[in-house]
Amino acid sequence: MKNANQLLHAYLANIQTPAAAAALFADDGVLELPSLGPQVRAVGPAAIESFIGGLLKKVPDFYFKDVQLFIDTEDKVFGEYSVEALVPSTGKIYKQTYAGMLVAENGKIKHLREALDTLAAAKAFTPD
Repeated sequence: MKNANQLLHAYLANIQTPAAAAALFADDGVLELPSLGPQVRAVGPAAIESFIGGLLKKVPDFYFKDVQLFIDTEDKVFGEYSVEALVPSTGKIYKQTYAGMLVAENGKIKHLREALDTLAAAKAFTPD
């Protein structure tokens, strides 16, 4: 059974394969990005797979790197990880550092809450 650290690393490593990343979540697992608004939330593997797939359509080379963990217990992990990828629709580079807090339960992701710099996101996704 995977602990929180293993689940976070597996999620980050599998972000290019939405089905694999989503399969790490519990049936009622939640992926949310509240800094983008309360509606930016997916519940359950199918919704999470769809969310990640939508992101990859906008940023095909999206992948995480430079993982740093600050809290690491059996069922919770908190850390930062970065992305630097081209947004084809604008020709701009999406450069972002995410802060993520993951809660694990029974070897699955119960909740992954991520925060990001919304101004950097807006600049990368808005045409000049």
